[in-house]
Amino acid sequence: MPKQVLKHQRIARVLAREIQSGTLEPGSRLPGEHALTRRFEVSRTTVRQALDELSRQGLISTHAGVGSFVTFDGSLLDNTLGWTRALADQGARITTEILRLEAVRDARLAEELGVEETEFMVLDRMRVLPEGTPVALERSRVPLAPALADVPLRGLLDDSLTKTLAAAGLRATHGDEWAGVQPLAADEAALLRRPEGETWLRTRRVSRGADGRVVEQVTSLLDPARFQLHLGFGEQPQPE
Repeated sequence: MPKQVLKHQRIARVLAREIQSGTLEPGSRLPGEHALTRRFEVSRTTVRQALDELSRQGLISTHAGVGSFVTFDGSLLDNTLGWTRALADQGARITTEILRLEAVRDARLAEELGVEETEFMVLDRMRVLPEGTPVALERSRVPLAPALADVPLRGLLDDSLTKTLAAAGLRATHGDEWAGVQPLAADEAALLRRPEGETWLRTRRVSRGADGRVVEQVTSLLDPARFQLHLGFGEQPQPE
């Protein structure tokens, strides 16, 4: 395999890790091509190939004359099999509004997830376009480990759940995700400022750590005009 292919794959892997870890947040702009060529000491052609690879993986969206923006929103479990890609709005930054952050007891959810803990950290968030249009409603439920006990009081680390979990030593390595469609209930429609009964994508993801313990359950409602189903299949090419 040509050396240049190895270079762009290596760069894509590095940037993919930074995107998936939350270092590069959803909606943020990637460094420009010139900055990336200096960082990785490669040509612009190699950088562009790496960006094309990230785009194919559903992690970024590139707009001519504007730049590349992170479209990964935390919903993909890996690079090769996932279902969602957040579509950037002409390169515009999507902001996040925290609607609820608190600790609750939920024996029913504990039984459903098969966990001993009945106390959960509840985080409800809404993704909003610059003009104020909501495009996603996410409800995360995290078993309240001791390292997370004060999070409902002090808030998320850098406003990022991924970073907050990582700081507590919690990292998702695998899990399951389900996708379907659902009409908006009255309370959901009011939050999202859409007509009651309008059909949105609905997903439920249960993420687990390397030891098999539940790290997070997140249920999301996604505007079908902004999100799309993406499934990979067959053998994926491996670097030589």
